Amino acid sequence: MEIIENCKIKEKVYIEKLENGLTVMCIPKKGIQKKFIIWGTHYGSNDSKFIVPGESEVTEVPKGVAHFLEHKMFEQENGKNSLDVLTSLGVSANAYTTNDHTAYLYECTDKFYEALDEFMDYVQHPYFTDENVEKEKGIIGQEIRMYDDYPEWKVYLNALEAMYHSNPVKLDITGTIQTIANIDKDILYKCYNTFYNPANMCLVVCGDFDPSAIIEEIKKRLIENKSNGEIKRIYEEEEESIVKQRVEEKMDVSMPLFAIGIKEKNFDTKEKVKKHIAIEILLNLLIGESSNLYDKLYKKSIIFSMPSIDYEFTDNYGHILITGGSTDPDEVFKEIKNELKKFNENGIDREDFERIKKMIYGEYVKEYNDVTDIARMFLSDFMKGINSFDYLEEIKAVNIEYAKQILNDVFDINKMVLSVVKK
Repeated sequence: MEIIENCKIKEKVYIEKLENGLTVMCIPKKGIQKKFIIWGTHYGSNDSKFIVPGESEVTEVPKGVAHFLEHKMFEQENGKNSLDVLTSLGVSANAYTTNDHTAYLYECTDKFYEALDEFMDYVQHPYFTDENVEKEKGIIGQEIRMYDDYPEWKVYLNALEAMYHSNPVKLDITGTIQTIANIDKDILYKCYNTFYNPANMCLVVCGDFDPSAIIEEIKKRLIENKSNGEIKRIYEEEEESIVKQRVEEKMDVSMPLFAIGIKEKNFDTKEKVKKHIAIEILLNLLIGESSNLYDKLYKKSIIFSMPSIDYEFTDNYGHILITGGSTDPDEVFKEIKNELKKFNENGIDREDFERIKKMIYGEYVKEYNDVTDIARMFLSDFMKGINSFDYLEEIKAVNIEYAKQILNDVFDINKMVLSVVKK
């Protein structure tokens, strides 16, 4: 068992890679009543074209299979739904699908091990039939139509479609009514057997646990399964340019919504943690609550609350998103461009930079207060090849000179798009 400790925040993560390839992590939190467990597979909505280990032919499946699988995993051959079983035990259970991973989870204060029996059983025993697959198409179809009517989702998705030519990140995680119509039980079993192999998965548990003891309990509940080797994922080559600078959609909203995207040019995964930190600092300097631009837009009644700022990335894409509501989204877009030009011409104020850097470090530390945040963070970072402690260490190396380099490399106004939803 590998033990990684961060002395600054006095936290440890215990990591064991089991014989079957499964990575298990335990972050113990002494004296905390709540317990949280999350089990993820490195399989998300982007993975629709791949070569199965041991095969030579490319397999291509319809968009939306990863999300469809997530829905179907709870239904068991005995007629029970595992989500209902877990709920009846008094635990809060759920699942979700992202672009790069799918995860199953629950949290509780009591009956953790009773819930663990059901949890580890259903994730390892899929049950698909022609009938239950067809039934699920109707359920997911309703979900797709619901999201189509959700303005916050549409403004986000439209921004991705404006940025990307072929990268699957531009597609809705759920797929479409047309693509899910082509999903059958054979496709689900093939994707399950390919991606739900232990070597492609990670299980993270956080709470008042003895690491060795909880890992032994997990081992007891694992079925015999061997690593199936490396999965070759195939993605189309993405053009460096954006598709279009502006997209607008009419929907019933009280105030216009905007999503400003900046597509990362020449995307690579070098120094991904360090780069992520620098982007967070720059975004806060640009449009954060203490920024000059936010103050200006707020006083002019163009925005009324701080926009959401984020940097999304996996192994094959990266982009910045600034989202919120505004009386004049085009003015926000113009002002952000102008502010970026000022940064490039006048440089970054060193005092502001250091202040924001300290604030972000404080936010990183606060993430270790809640077992849910900790476990989800470690799983999400693991899927990107990152240990979450890296953020606490790498922030020291992010200086103003490095931030200027990232400003030039990533914040390219020629790669900016504006998505608007308004009446």
